[in-house]
Amino acid sequence: MKRYRLRAPLVLSLLVAMFAVAASPASAQTAARFNSTRPAERVEYWQKRLNEISARMDRPDSLADVRLLFLGDSITDFWTMGDNPWFPGAVGGRAVWNESFGGQDPSRLGLNLGISGDRTEHVLYRILPRSEGGLGELDRPDLNPDVIVLMIGVNNSWDAETPAVDSVVAGVRAVVAAVHARKPDALIVLQSLLPTNEPGRNAGLVIPVNAALAGFAVSPDQAGHVRYLDLYPAFIADDGMQNRALFMDGVHPNEAGYRAWRDRLVPFLSRVRGSGVS
Repeated sequence: MKRYRLRAPLVLSLLVAMFAVAASPASAQTAARFNSTRPAERVEYWQKRLNEISARMDRPDSLADVRLLFLGDSITDFWTMGDNPWFPGAVGGRAVWNESFGGQDPSRLGLNLGISGDRTEHVLYRILPRSEGGLGELDRPDLNPDVIVLMIGVNNSWDAETPAVDSVVAGVRAVVAAVHARKPDALIVLQSLLPTNEPGRNAGLVIPVNAALAGFAVSPDQAGHVRYLDLYPAFIADDGMQNRALFMDGVHPNEAGYRAWRDRLVPFLSRVRGSGVS
């Protein structure tokens, strides 16, 4: 009995034909659903966010109604994030922001100037007056918030200068000084850094930085215009580690985390606003 063998080129041709049939038209329709199949210009998120803030600050409509100004990095920025574009299923703090700082209570109308990735030096550049070469985000004379809510410094713990704790604390202090110089009538609520999902980073940097900031806030030259809010305990579990139920990743709170933050911040604001700036 004679046996017949298909030559390799013929086998390959048959396989290609089979896959071509299988791929059309249903597979083509499936592929069209994916962003990966369509040309798209790349826009860095931080640049997009900076452009949004710059456009808002350049608009002629008044900022006089803003009572709370939030300043910081992505942790502040993501107060106004809905669905996370990088982590499907994760949700930021937009609903909480709209409920609490969106203007339903005019005394808590907020303006968010957080930008993802910012370090202390980047915030310093953003609030440096335009006349001095900065972006002048606090230049508007009609922007006179009662309170400036500040959280900054955790990004300085990556690619850190040494000693890292001293560098972060010095950077935060510089931001506080610059903010106060630009808006001397505003009370500054200086918030602690939040726990990360790295126990070593928490023990070696976050906790010591927070302790230094707490002492800084009550020093004689700061006590008149700075109030310290320690959020760290609200974001740890019973074992002292980061409470993962409150975070969308190792650093950024999820919607539940922003609710926990709001639940500490709003009563704190009610207490300290009456004390005023001296």
